[in-house]
Amino acid sequence: MNKKLATLIAAAFISLSGLVYAGDTTYSEDCKPQKAKVYFTRDLSPKGILKVYNAINSEISGKVAIKCHTGEPHGPNIIPPMWVKEVQEAIPNSTIVETNVLYESPRQTTEGHRETLKTNGWTFSKVDIMDEDGTVYLPVKGAKHIPQISVGSHMLNYDSMLVLTHFKGHVVGGFGGSLKNIGIGCADGKIGKEQVHHHIATGEWPGKEPFMERMVESAKGTIDHFGKKIVFINVLRNMSVDCDCAGVSAAPVKARNIGIYGSTDILAVDKASVVAVYRLPEIESHDLKERFLSRKALRQLSYAKELKMGSDNYEVIDLDK
Repeated sequence: MNKKLATLIAAAFISLSGLVYAGDTTYSEDCKPQKAKVYFTRDLSPKGILKVYNAINSEISGKVAIKCHTGEPHGPNIIPPMWVKEVQEAIPNSTIVETNVLYESPRQTTEGHRETLKTNGWTFSKVDIMDEDGTVYLPVKGAKHIPQISVGSHMLNYDSMLVLTHFKGHVVGGFGGSLKNIGIGCADGKIGKEQVHHHIATGEWPGKEPFMERMVESAKGTIDHFGKKIVFINVLRNMSVDCDCAGVSAAPVKARNIGIYGSTDILAVDKASVVAVYRLPEIESHDLKERFLSRKALRQLSYAKELKMGSDNYEVIDLDK
């Protein structure tokens, strides 16, 4: 590794480890800020996902949307559909939800998307393609790029949301955690995703800080819509530097599987996941860290903090102990 990249990686890790949230957080009676709770298990299985979910689901009620990435045809790294089947069956009144995509893919259209769902094994339950019947706009409070984000109109049919995310790298976003899963994944395939990618569409690749800010603002629209009735789970398994959007062309996985993190706080759960990658041995983490830094992906975390979307002062609670 060259010295410049090594210096950048070291500085980024120090920054990740040392950030203290001083924004809109809660305080205990002795006036000390309370840390966000991030729950963790090494149990990479449906039971592990449910163990984490049961620790964070006290506000979840009514019709529950489970937002996950169902993948391009034959994509090797997605959360296994049979895992999601077991999770979905354990959550009353729940439905897996998706949206169509902006890039060239069978999933650009609802018809092609449904064929891909069959190809990838999502046949055990209905998958609600939320923009199948059009879009609605959600306000984004405090946004400087996207004052209202276009999302699939079916989102309004749900009372709560579980954001079930395969954490990995991303060709534009650097990393794809819970912020990406809803920031891009809930935006509809025509208007909303173009709003998020607008800076890239006008000429700058890969978008860097402006793209990160747009993605975070989009995620904020969904979070503000659900209020306390949204929770976040990141599954750190099969972490290629490429998103599940890459399908079979995704780069080989070099990092070991880590486990599952979950929280009611989107900033805390994504930061905990990034820190977990940084703590891997260099031979495993190098490509992911390079992807994070070259795309300016840590701007996702700092901008979510600026928008008061959560806390980067957190504690990890090990559910295996």
